[in-house]
Amino acid sequence: MAQWTECLQFGIRLAREASQVVLEAFHQQKDVMLKSSPADLVTETDQAVEKLIISSIRDTYPEHRFIGEESVAAGEPVVLTDSPTWIIDPIDGTVNFVHRFPFVAISIAFAVNKQVEFGIVYSCVEDKMYSAQRGGGAFLNGVPLQVSAQKDIHQCVVVTEIGAERDDLSLSTMTSNIYRLLKLPVHGVRAVGTAAVDMCLIATGGADVYYHIGMHCWDIAASTLIVSEAGGVVMDTDGSQFDMMSRKVIAASSAAVANRVSQVVQAFPCPRDDEDPSNHNIPLQNGH
Repeated sequence: MAQWTECLQFGIRLAREASQVVLEAFHQQKDVMLKSSPADLVTETDQAVEKLIISSIRDTYPEHRFIGEESVAAGEPVVLTDSPTWIIDPIDGTVNFVHRFPFVAISIAFAVNKQVEFGIVYSCVEDKMYSAQRGGGAFLNGVPLQVSAQKDIHQCVVVTEIGAERDDLSLSTMTSNIYRLLKLPVHGVRAVGTAAVDMCLIATGGADVYYHIGMHCWDIAASTLIVSEAGGVVMDTDGSQFDMMSRKVIAASSAAVANRVSQVVQAFPCPRDDEDPSNHNIPLQNGH
């Protein structure tokens, strides 16, 4: 575990530094560009923050590799090898950022041998630094985190997102999933607008289960480890083993809750992050 602690501390410092760029732009007028749909936004700040993070890491760890959301949007393939790899979402919650809705996060994960060794999610406006190292527990601003351990789906607060896709199949699938959960019933369904923070809320015990279809590896790579290290369970939406590239996830307070949600929710088709070298043509759903 200690092998990567120096990299983790470097990543935390870098997230704080990059957040200054985000916060300075937060209340300013923004030039907004579209990606795959009218709800899938990107700004110059997204691109500037990713360049800052990658260039800083490259200067310090020149042998390391990267998967960055904006790099993929510009045409780079998603390739996860055994080499030390930083997986970066410079602004998770771009729609929130554009509208000044105060849940905007920088997500940084670090994988070796295709396994995430640490994860950092910094909710910039809230000044909440979530972090976890494999085998070392999960923390919020240095305070240890623990999931709620709720086992009864009827007592759960569920977090999800509608995402950026607006085609009939995706929308009908996403809304019918929410309908079926509310009919179980669950206590409530919430959406914060950033997958990274959504999942961290499970780690805090503030919500009990999160699921999503259509997000990308950079949205959730860091927060999946944070949930696991807080005692939670992470799996595919069909109940199978979690696959970071599958674009489907359930993160829950207990296996009982995760399995119950997997029986209710259905997935719409979405290409894997790593299956097509022209990944930049995949609808990017970071912004929600």
